[in-house]
Amino acid sequence: MSQMSSLSQKTHVPATMQAVVYQGAGGPEVIALEERPTPVPSENEVLVNVAAAGINRPDVMQREGKYPPPSGASDIPGLEIAGDVVAVGDQVRRFNVGDKICGLVAGGGYAQYCVVHEDNALFVPEGLSLQEAAALPETFMTVWTNLFEDGKLSDQDRVLIHGGSSGIGTTAIQLAKAFKAKQILVTVGNEAKAEACRSLGADIAINYREEDFVSAVKESTQGHGADLILDMIGGDYVNKNYKAAAKFGRIIQIATQQGNPHEVEVFRLMLKRLIHTGSTLRSRSVEEKALIVKALEEKVWPIIFRGEIKPYIHATFSYKETQKAHQLMDSSQHIGKIVLTFD
Repeated sequence: MSQMSSLSQKTHVPATMQAVVYQGAGGPEVIALEERPTPVPSENEVLVNVAAAGINRPDVMQREGKYPPPSGASDIPGLEIAGDVVAVGDQVRRFNVGDKICGLVAGGGYAQYCVVHEDNALFVPEGLSLQEAAALPETFMTVWTNLFEDGKLSDQDRVLIHGGSSGIGTTAIQLAKAFKAKQILVTVGNEAKAEACRSLGADIAINYREEDFVSAVKESTQGHGADLILDMIGGDYVNKNYKAAAKFGRIIQIATQQGNPHEVEVFRLMLKRLIHTGSTLRSRSVEEKALIVKALEEKVWPIIFRGEIKPYIHATFSYKETQKAHQLMDSSQHIGKIVLTFD
């Protein structure tokens, strides 16, 4: 008897499942549904009947052929999931069949079933739906790692968050507010996004289409500048960030949506004694991600339990409408997260 057939008999898990795949590289038109074998958990993994999966910018980059999955990861897109545990590996100790969890994966989230290492998963916070929980792992782990662990956010910091209305941005605003940052500034593309960011705790929302964010940051901080900058834009924002930063400022690069800058004003970085660093999350080891999970459980989950913060979800789509969900993502008209749901 095969391992899959044995698992099916024990847990009533079907041998195959529906999965969202990319048929080549390109726009949302390359998205399709395929029948795939249901994954089997290894000894330290749990199998999740996926109720919802978050959509993230790396999913779009993978679709465009710019961000291939790490070696050994599923080619099915999707980095964060939530659902019910339906099977566990022999060495799993943290979770049992029937538990509702959310988890971070290196791929495979856009499917009816997905495996996740037990150390990269968390219990769904009480009071959140599975759709809301699916918007937690990738986004909250990214913000915690970059804003707090690498950026060392403190209550004395004036923090500038680019892309304030994105999933990352709306999360960063709420966490910065919860941990009492001195001032929270964001960049946005229109007034609706500005209002949403202010409602989440941003003190200043700068419309980058109408004003120079460097000047706006200087004015809003009485010439001090931003002590900490979270940037997903790159391109010409790099040198602008150096201008907007306070002396001894820290700049954390988490994406480069505008590509690499043509030139970098290294001398300005030297004069202001800035720190410019960056990171990615997907390629980190299970052990590295487990440390972030532990930190979230200790530092952030209690805040969510108290109802002080929650994911800001713009829209949910059935997995059968993934093309439409990606069209919305590409348009950048959304505020917060976009989530796929599974029957």
